[in-house]
Amino acid sequence: MSQQKRSSKLESGPIRDHLAGMAAQRDDRDFVASLARGLAVMLSFTQRKRQLTVSQISAQIGISRAAVRRSLLTLVKLGFAGTQDDQHYFLSPKVLSLSQAYFTSTPVATVAQPVLERLSAVLSESCSIATLDQYEVCYVARAAVSRIMSVDLHVGSRLPAFCTSMGRALLAHLPEERLDRYLERAVLTRYTSRTVDSVAKLRRILELTRRNDYAIVDQELEVGLRSLAIPIRNAAGNVVAALNVGCPAQRVSVRDMQTTFLPHLRKSAQEIGAKL
Repeated sequence: MSQQKRSSKLESGPIRDHLAGMAAQRDDRDFVASLARGLAVMLSFTQRKRQLTVSQISAQIGISRAAVRRSLLTLVKLGFAGTQDDQHYFLSPKVLSLSQAYFTSTPVATVAQPVLERLSAVLSESCSIATLDQYEVCYVARAAVSRIMSVDLHVGSRLPAFCTSMGRALLAHLPEERLDRYLERAVLTRYTSRTVDSVAKLRRILELTRRNDYAIVDQELEVGLRSLAIPIRNAAGNVVAALNVGCPAQRVSVRDMQTTFLPHLRKSAQEIGAKL
């Protein structure tokens, strides 16, 4: 699968879920539709679509051009967006204040980075921490030593939960009712020939992940990439995030991950969890 095609699939998740949420809340008197439309407009901008016209956004999110235009002009007046020709719009740096509010108020994001950087230095591999957001994992901390995926990963990146190690480490510890709902609604896209696209098989893998307390994904999201993840628990013992290491498959075997990398990940996860 080409980088552009796969990237577009990965980017569609937040907008798709946001619009589905808008549809579900249509009859709720307390639901502010104009705010929801404004957020959908903001979500339409991506790394590959940094400047968009009203027509492009309207076609992408299925909202009228008039509503998109009003949302954009409001965002411009508030300083969250800009335009140089009144046709092409872009997000402004002020948008970062929204994510900053989240990261400064989320303990795992604030305490994990130093631990993550030490772990990455010890293993000489890229390490990340993510939380579960509906059908995807969202990266909240990352220490990278090299770029090992065709998609550039950073804080805020989102990947499908079902075929990533952090996603499985988190899904495996969901309450049974929530996991059943996830498996009923998740779209198991086949990214490589190794991708698990059977709900029954995925359920068995998640049961094994829960027993072992770690997940290894071998080239299911991208050929040549292996990853290992374990859950991070807070002081109360609740799973709040997942910690992983990603490696080129030709350099690090599954056995190496289990025997060499896993003990280091467990130690780091315990250190982070003790501070939560």
